[in-house]
Amino acid sequence: MCATLFKHLPDGVFLIDPETSCVLDCNEVALKHVGMERSEILNQSVLKLHVEVMGLDQWASLAQAVRAVEHLVFVVHHRHKSGAEVPVEIKTSHFWQDGREYFLSIARNISTRQAQERAGHRDEAQLRYALNEALDGLWDWNLQTDEVFFSPQLARMLGYGPSEMTPHRDTWSANLHPEDALWVRKVLQEHIDGQRSRYNAEYRLRNRNGHYIWVHDRGRVCEHNDDGQPIRMLGMMRNVTDQKTMELTLQAMASHDPLTGLLNRREGEQVLDRQLELCRRLAVPMGMCFFDLDHFKRINDEHGHALGDKVLQRVAQTISHEVRSTDALFRWDSDEFLLLCVDTAESDLLVLVEKLRAKIAATHWQDLGQLPGITCSFGVAVFPDHADNADNLFVAADSALYRAKAQGRNRVEVAPKNTPAAAAAQTSDNK
Repeated sequence: MCATLFKHLPDGVFLIDPETSCVLDCNEVALKHVGMERSEILNQSVLKLHVEVMGLDQWASLAQAVRAVEHLVFVVHHRHKSGAEVPVEIKTSHFWQDGREYFLSIARNISTRQAQERAGHRDEAQLRYALNEALDGLWDWNLQTDEVFFSPQLARMLGYGPSEMTPHRDTWSANLHPEDALWVRKVLQEHIDGQRSRYNAEYRLRNRNGHYIWVHDRGRVCEHNDDGQPIRMLGMMRNVTDQKTMELTLQAMASHDPLTGLLNRREGEQVLDRQLELCRRLAVPMGMCFFDLDHFKRINDEHGHALGDKVLQRVAQTISHEVRSTDALFRWDSDEFLLLCVDTAESDLLVLVEKLRAKIAATHWQDLGQLPGITCSFGVAVFPDHADNADNLFVAADSALYRAKAQGRNRVEVAPKNTPAAAAAQTSDNK
């Protein structure tokens, strides 16, 4: 009898493990609401369905709230397999069976009800929805006056007291990170203009102490005037600094050389392809310089690899200080480096590279021990003069570096026009 009732209930029912957030069982209505098969939901985290609740930290907070009351009711969106978002009202209770704790959630599709509420009681319905979603901070923006209500949670997140944040749009806008401000304002305006279904942005925001934190900010227009113009917007802001810091750290580890801090070869190959295609579309040249240290193997053999590492670090620092901010410098392999200069003709590139050669040759190394003078050899090639694609451009620069080595080192050589690909077979063993 219980199984029959479970099967024919008009609402979706989920049996959930509170510790893991995994779905242990559900009825057919629950599957129908999200357009999934039973195998796609069972033993999967219920967070897979929730649009608003992200990560086990938020799940732990939600679980604590469930345990604190007899029935916890809140409004969220479920992800449909098609990509749509289904508004649902969740009523969750907890119970124990055979020494094990369970959550029982009844999910009611409220798409129709929300449409009716928006028509008749838009303010109250939207505010209740926002308050249920807001885990860190709520904001309520009057687009006609630019007055903004910042919730106590949002103020606290930014280091302010409950009444310290001036309730105006400028309080938020003035604290956007300069590098993010233009993009964030554009995304916000596109939603207000109806070009985006909702406002959703991740950016840096300055707190009361002057430090920037990463926030995930989302919201939507909830009220229009009689002419159909948006006049009110509600949103939620969440502090994601820890997650973003970890993400950026992992990205840096994947794209940077740990010894010199320069971009690595893996990243360089991707940047080279992108920049060359950009230069091709804009019909501007791109210079490439491939260079390495002369007799670097001798330094490692006679003075040890630890000192050799310090030499590489100093060369990387010296070159980095001399190139433009628009140039890209990579540690390619061992003591090999690659420099890309967008919108740089051969004559300009030669001036820059000769300056780099002289700078390295004039560097003093006495603080690192009894080192001889360090020099570098440079090979230069320019798109499209010496090659018409990334692979051939690299071959041309490598061939020019080989000639610089063969002709005495500590010099700059330019690739000949239309360098043949056969030059790829040459190597730089005479370092």
